[in-house]
Amino acid sequence: MTGGRWLLRAASLGVALLLWQGLTSLDVNLWLRFEQFPTVGEVASTFAERAGTGPYWQDLGSSLRRIVTGFALAAVLGVAVGTAIARSRIAADVLGPLLEVLRPVPAIALVPVAILLFPSNEQGIVFITCTAAFFPVLVSTRHAVGALAPVWEEAVLTIGGGRARILFSVVLPGALPGIFGGLSVGIGVAWICVISAEMISGEYGVGYRTWQDYTVIDYPGVFVGMLTIGALGWLTSTAVERAGRRLTRWLPARDSSGPVPSAGAARTRTGRGPRRSPRAPRPVATRAGAAGPRSGPGSFPEQTREVTP
Repeated sequence: MTGGRWLLRAASLGVALLLWQGLTSLDVNLWLRFEQFPTVGEVASTFAERAGTGPYWQDLGSSLRRIVTGFALAAVLGVAVGTAIARSRIAADVLGPLLEVLRPVPAIALVPVAILLFPSNEQGIVFITCTAAFFPVLVSTRHAVGALAPVWEEAVLTIGGGRARILFSVVLPGALPGIFGGLSVGIGVAWICVISAEMISGEYGVGYRTWQDYTVIDYPGVFVGMLTIGALGWLTSTAVERAGRRLTRWLPARDSSGPVPSAGAARTRTGRGPRRSPRAPRPVATRAGAAGPRSGPGSFPEQTREVTP
């Protein structure tokens, strides 16, 4: 990324902070009420105060541990089940209806089920996090595997490869871009649900602490929790996207500002265009009376040119 793009991104954040500071310091009340919002300075002061204490880092570690555990389980289960449904009719008939019934149910609605099912709140929160991230990974994997061209599988079968070879050499590598698309969506949904679960039944965590600050009307503390959640979500989603780019380096390189360069663009950059196909040979003149090339239906026969022996 160029320095100009970094500067533009930093400027956008700076403008947002200046707008926040101006609206809250002036107590703007034009339909949207900002008089009770904390200013940027108050939030920064509260963050600096809490960052020097142990409970803040304990909450941050608890949330990260829950999100990593639940997301890792969801990634493994989502890829495995999605691949099985896409490649097996039996799995699709057995698991498909059950999963389609459960998929529209919000993961946060499973909090009572988690409380009744698991012996501790920690396990219940991990279960909710895993459920939230599972379905985006499942759906993306199923579509990515189902969209693979069968020609690659037939090629492996031709050289004597078995099912395991097809799975690990063709199916999973070919579906990786779609799988990581589901993982990127899943990590965001997992953060939403883990924070909500911590607010309802947690003992530690960023969500739990944010809710406690709200109950005692500590609005700067609430904003510290919100910004902490946003920073953690951004870091984890960036890690997933970078892992996806590293594992799919075999894909054509593309700039984030546009599509994959075409052949003309490649010629401009390298100075050489794509290799041209060989030119078709010209028809050879035949002797007088010999049959020339046969014309298509409804066309006039081509005349032959007499060649002097």
